[in-house]
Formats: sequence, structure tokens, C-alpha cells
Amino acid sequence: THATVLIRGESGTGKELVAREIHAHSTWAAEPFVPVNCAALPATLLESELFGHVRGSFTGAIGNRRGRFALAGKGTIFLDEIGDTSLEFQTKLLRVLQDRTFQPVGSEEEERTEARVIAATHQNLEDMVSERRFREDLYYRLRVVEITIPPLRERIGDIPLLADHMLQRASTALARPPVVLSPEALGCLVEHRWPGNVREIENCLMRAVVVASGGVVR
Repeated sequence: THATVLIRGESGTGKELVAREIHAHSTWAAEPFVPVNCAALPATLLESELFGHVRGSFTGAIGNRRGRFALAGKGTIFLDEIGDTSLEFQTKLLRVLQDRTFQPVGSEEEERTEARVIAATHQNLEDMVSERRFREDLYYRLRVVEITIPPLRERIGDIPLLADHMLQRASTALARPPVVLSPEALGCLVEHRWPGNVREIENCLMRAVVVASGGVVR
């Protein structure tokens, strides 16, 4: 379907990977997948990035620019870290979800969008709603379909599979001979709590491939 999806999980659990798989298995897989890290941009730039702007709308706007919603077409726009956005921006995003329309910054003309929105956050949105830091109506609009990704410490059965895959990928990327984990090393991986989740174990194994002597990570 083209339903809005909210993906929740700690940092490093792979929320964008899940979003990309949803898009890849949709009817609109041939359309663009457009990721936006909402936490990386201030509210003023985020609005221009998503909705576009017209020439002269602000200092430095030397020409018209299409926003991410326009570029996504009928595909997917992935709003990562949606919980880090301002209330002002949330109001404008709510309108897009309700009416499927938006206005480029500085323009008097409305544009329509057919893009599906997938949002992700590591924040507790319920607490933010109660504290009036996140709009309740937007919360319900985003949470049509909700997917929660458990942290790696709650799915330790995935660790051997992840480790094998990541070691192979790291060896290829670094042009190093293939390596395998010793039983002791695998035991250490399984016992670790991985506060940084999948991203942390990936960096750990990349380092292991770099420093390993011989074909075994001990």
C-alpha cells in the first residue's frame, strides 16, 4: 500500500534499511527513494530542503529549486529523526499529509505530492506529545503503520548472521583476504550489550578485519 509508516528504534538499529526495503517491495519501487535527516538541518533549511524555494525567497536563493517532495515523485520520502523537528515544521508537514499539498518557500503557488512518507525516530513520541513538544495530530497521522525495531541486545540470535555478513563485506571493501571469527570472538560478540546496535558491531568488525593477523579474528 501507499500508507504512511512510522519506524521506531534506537540509533543504529537499521531504521533506514527497513524503510528502503519497504520501498523496494512496493508497487512504486521504480520511483525515487529520497532520504532526509531532519536532525541535521535547522528548521528554516529543512523547509526549503523538503518543499523547495523560489528565486529571491531568502538570501542566497539565486534560483528556483525543487524540494525533496517534488523529487520523490510517486516514490518514498524518508524523514529520519522526525522527533527532532520544530513544532512550526510539524504543522507544515501535517498539511502535506492531510491535503497532499505544499508551498515552496517564497511561492504563492501550491504544489501537489503523491509521495509516500516513511518517518523514523529514536525519541519517545508519546512523552513528547504529553510535553507539547510534538503535535498529537501529526503523531496519529504518521502512525498509520508502526514498525518497532528491537535493539541488538534483544535479538542476540541475529549476531552470528550479522557478523558473518559484515566480515565478508568488510573484507571486500578493504581488499583484505576473507577472515572468520574464532568461537571465543563470537562469544564476546554475543555477550556484549551493543549500545550502538548494528552500527556499532559493523564498525567493530571492520576494525577487526583491519587488525587481524591471519584468517581468524580471535
